[in-house]
Amino acid sequence: MNTDTKKYMDLLVSTYETKDFIKDDPVQFPHRFKEKNDIEIAAFIASIFAYGKREVFIAKLNTLFDIMQQKPYEFVMNFDENNHSLDNFDYRFSIGIDLVQIVLILKALYTSNESLESLFAYGWKNTQTVQGTLQTVVDYFYSRVTMPVSKGFFHLLPNPAKKSACKRLNMLLRWMVRDGEVDLGIWKFMPKSELLIPLDVHVAKISRQLGLLQRNQNDYGAVIELMGKLKEFDPSDPVKYDFAMFAFGVELNKEKLGV
Repeated sequence: MNTDTKKYMDLLVSTYETKDFIKDDPVQFPHRFKEKNDIEIAAFIASIFAYGKREVFIAKLNTLFDIMQQKPYEFVMNFDENNHSLDNFDYRFSIGIDLVQIVLILKALYTSNESLESLFAYGWKNTQTVQGTLQTVVDYFYSRVTMPVSKGFFHLLPNPAKKSACKRLNMLLRWMVRDGEVDLGIWKFMPKSELLIPLDVHVAKISRQLGLLQRNQNDYGAVIELMGKLKEFDPSDPVKYDFAMFAFGVELNKEKLGV
């Protein structure tokens, strides 16, 4: 273990894992709500659309939550195929029918007295791995598609079997399982020590700059390699270093701008 790297990353975590982080991050959306069903539906929707330029997808999500009148659970439960409020909602690869299908599947899930937490918990109970848990969740959605969705539906919910890093679903798990100044920590079915880092191009690049990642592909193999290093730093809470990765990028940009 490189103790200097650990000290630097611990400092970045303590500096950036604060409530001030929330306002510019997609985690702001579940933080708007107090009821559990609202929180987890908001977190799920915000996480799956969190790709591309941050300011663009946050603006899109603001539009979407306005359509829902800031009542995500009520919106989902009252939604049916005669509701056309989402027909024209699109973002990059996804079109309205993709979101309509997701909302209808969520409605069926909650109507059956289940929830997103119970679905994820079922996956964890049966597999005891994050990858297996995400596969359970994705298979649940894939198996309930009844509409002519576009490929954007599958981009929103990537298949873990294809060895994807599943950045957005891992980010959702971080929000919901891990407790802290930023993360919500309301799901208790698994330990935060087993969470996986939400790996994207940005995090992977920084990990390589810090000497924490050698693998060239930004895939599940890279996630596992990086987690091995992060668990050396803190085996009880390795994904807290997601904040350090973000912070490191901010610090680099400041240097480039001469701030």
